[in-house]
Amino acid sequence: MYCVGMEVPAFLTAAGHPLRWRLLAELSASDRPVQELTALVDQPQNLVSYHLGLLRKANLVSRRRSSADGRASYYSLDLMRCRELLAAAGGALHPGLLPGVLRKPSGSVLFLCTGNSSRSQMAEALLRHRTGGAVRVRSAGSRPKPVHPSAVAVMAERGIDIAGARSKHLDEFTGHAFDFVITLCDRVREVCPEFPGHPRTVHWSIPDPDDRPAFVRVADELANHIEFLEVLL
Repeated sequence: MYCVGMEVPAFLTAAGHPLRWRLLAELSASDRPVQELTALVDQPQNLVSYHLGLLRKANLVSRRRSSADGRASYYSLDLMRCRELLAAAGGALHPGLLPGVLRKPSGSVLFLCTGNSSRSQMAEALLRHRTGGAVRVRSAGSRPKPVHPSAVAVMAERGIDIAGARSKHLDEFTGHAFDFVITLCDRVREVCPEFPGHPRTVHWSIPDPDDRPAFVRVADELANHIEFLEVLL
């Protein structure tokens, strides 16, 4: 989650300029002298040299003298360092973007939507299934109604049985402490009460599904969100 004062990763600062990105792209395929780079990016040599200097300062690019002509220099890109810095930049944005993150989730999560008939029920079932019950997960709604048959069917296609799920009013959990309280529709976000223990509040703005394809899309979107949520638990 972005926080005020968080520093932008050095790789993004160095590579984020359009011309520097083009130079990195050219050097990713081949070492090149500045004259070739100037022609390839169609920019003045002094401007190209300036941006190459910034890339060298960031330790992304190195320069060496030609063994054939000592007056010429070749610029090279350190692809291994780029890979490491890209991974670190992703991890600074969200730990789930780091490669090889070990996932041993625990804790508690409450999913909320208006009816507790589809989105929050599906989210509860998906997180419980993915974590093997290691996370205490519940769902509720501000205006509960029976679980939708399409939600049951779509979950069944994923090997998850929610046929016996019960819709619950969010008041049932107002005195309970959770690590995360996640609202899944914009209406319930506006009426979400405070829960004890200062849980982390998250909002996923997901439209209420109205036909079978929409239920499938909701299940896919929830699965993507939950994959990254697991890293935070």
